Amino acid sequence: MAQKRIEAHRPGAEVYTGDEVCRQKTTELLEELNLPRGLLPIKNVQEVGINRHSGFVWLLQKQSLIYTFRRAGRVVQFGTEVTGFVEDRRMWRVTGVKSKELLMWVSLGEFFVDSDACKITFRTPVGISKTYPTSSFEPEE
Repeated sequence: MAQKRIEAHRPGAEVYTGDEVCRQKTTELLEELNLPRGLLPIKNVQEVGINRHSGFVWLLQKQSLIYTFRRAGRVVQFGTEVTGFVEDRRMWRVTGVKSKELLMWVSLGEFFVDSDACKITFRTPVGISKTYPTSSFEPEE
């Protein structure tokens, strides 16, 4: 399904390949959108695409990644295909990202930063949300 969404937004998109370039472009995009720079701690990235007209973005990794945001106390899984729509301080209709809640993985559908950039809220597709300080998702030293 994600592959169909990617192909639908590929025409006119900026497409980057190679791990180093993709990670750099992802960090630049997060900064441009006023989102925490460490929000997408991706590895072994094969492709990043940004369709500025539709706001659609995608990341393709060689394998899924489980990452612990220590400052937030959250374990998050990033699938091999991560997609979503972006605008200033927000990413929604997200696919490929799950958070561990007790003994199960819960899909995340949206995240957004408040107007003073102090808090970030994560929301599931069914509307359950949690809010954290944005500093919890900045790159760790």
